[in-house]
Amino acid sequence: MSETFDVAIAGGAAMGSSTAYHLAAEPSFAGSVLVVEKDMSYAKAASALSLSSLRQQFSSPVNIRVGRYGADFLKRAPELLAVDGEAPEFTLVENGYLYLASEAGAPILRENHATQTREGADVALLEPSALAARFPYVNVEGVALAAWGRRGEGWFDGYALTQAFRRKARSLGVVYREDEVVGVEREGARVSGVRLKSGARVACGAFVDAAGASGAWKLARDLGVEIPVRSRKRCIFVFEAKQRFADCPLVIDTTGVFFRPEGRTYLAGVSPPEADDPDCDDFDVVWSQFEEIIWPALARRIPAFEALRVTRAWAGHYDLNIFDHNAVVGRLGEYENAYLAAGFSGHGIQQSPAIGRGLAELIAQGRYVSLDLSDFSFSRIAEGRPLLERNVI
Repeated sequence: MSETFDVAIAGGAAMGSSTAYHLAAEPSFAGSVLVVEKDMSYAKAASALSLSSLRQQFSSPVNIRVGRYGADFLKRAPELLAVDGEAPEFTLVENGYLYLASEAGAPILRENHATQTREGADVALLEPSALAARFPYVNVEGVALAAWGRRGEGWFDGYALTQAFRRKARSLGVVYREDEVVGVEREGARVSGVRLKSGARVACGAFVDAAGASGAWKLARDLGVEIPVRSRKRCIFVFEAKQRFADCPLVIDTTGVFFRPEGRTYLAGVSPPEADDPDCDDFDVVWSQFEEIIWPALARRIPAFEALRVTRAWAGHYDLNIFDHNAVVGRLGEYENAYLAAGFSGHGIQQSPAIGRGLAELIAQGRYVSLDLSDFSFSRIAEGRPLLERNVI
C-alpha cells in the first residue's frame, strides 16, 4: 500500500524547499506536500557549497527580474520565514558585483547595462578613472570599462536560507522524508507516483523534479524526456592576504577569475574552459586551477594579492544546462502534472525564491502570477531556441 500526497517534490535543498514553502503558503492551495531529500545535512548540495551570491547584472530581462525578486525576498526573509516569532539568521552583504571589461568586452557591458537600467537595476558604469577612484586597490590596466551593482547585489548565507525554507515549510505542514526518488511512474500524460530508494511508493497528484545536478536529468529521462543538464565540478579557494578591503565587491576579472571577501579571508574561483569541463561527480579539488590560472590573475588585478596564502578549498557542482546555461523551469515535457526546476548553472541559490514562488503558482493556479518565468520553459530546448545570456560566470 502506498501513501498519497497532492504534490511530491524530488530534492529538498533550496529549490525544492522554496517550492514547498511557497506551495504551503499559497492561499489557493490546500493540499498535502511531500519533499524527498537524500541527505538532510546537505553536505554535498550546491545550496551549501556555492558562493551564495546575488546579482542583477545579467543580459536577459528574465534573469534580471528574477535577481531583483531575490534581493527583495532576502531583505524580507526574516519576516517571511519566521517560525513562532523566531526569525532565521542570515546576512545579506550588499557590496555588489564588479564586472571588469577589456576593450573587446566594453560594448557588451554597455548593451547589458542598457537592458539592466530598463529593468530597474541599480548598476553604474565606471570608466577606468572612476574605477580607480572608487576602488583604489584595483589595478585598472587592461580595463576599458567596469559595471558595479550599487544595490541588490552581493552575497548571503545560502545554507541558512535553505534551512529557513525547510523549517518554515515544515511549520506549514510540509512533510520531509530522508530518502531518494529513484523512479517516476506515469499513466498516459500524467505522473501517478514516485518510487523511493527505500522501496516505498508514493502516489501523487503532481510531481516536481528538483533533484539537482546528479539527479534531475535522470528523473526526467525516466519520464522519457531528455534535458541537457549535467553535473560539472567547480572549485572554490579560500585565501588570506595582509590587506583587507571592507568595501570589496565580488570582482569578475577580464580573465574570468572571480573573488570576493568572506570575513577575514577571500574566496576565489574560475570556470574552466569547456574542453576541460567534463561531466563529473567527484569532489576532488583541482589545485592546479589556483596555481596556474587564479593566482596570476589575482596578483595582476590586485597588487596587494601578490603575497597571499591559500588556507583551504572545496569542490561542488553546477547543474549546468549545456544548451544555453540558463534554468529550465515549468512543465516537464508534455506531462500535465509534472514540473521541472533544473539547469541553473550556478545561479540556483539566488534564483530559488522566484523559482519556488513561480512553480507554486503554476501548480496551484495553472499560471505564473508574480513573475512570468515562461522564458525558462522546456519548450525552448525542444524547439532549439536558446535563451542567450552574455553574463555567464
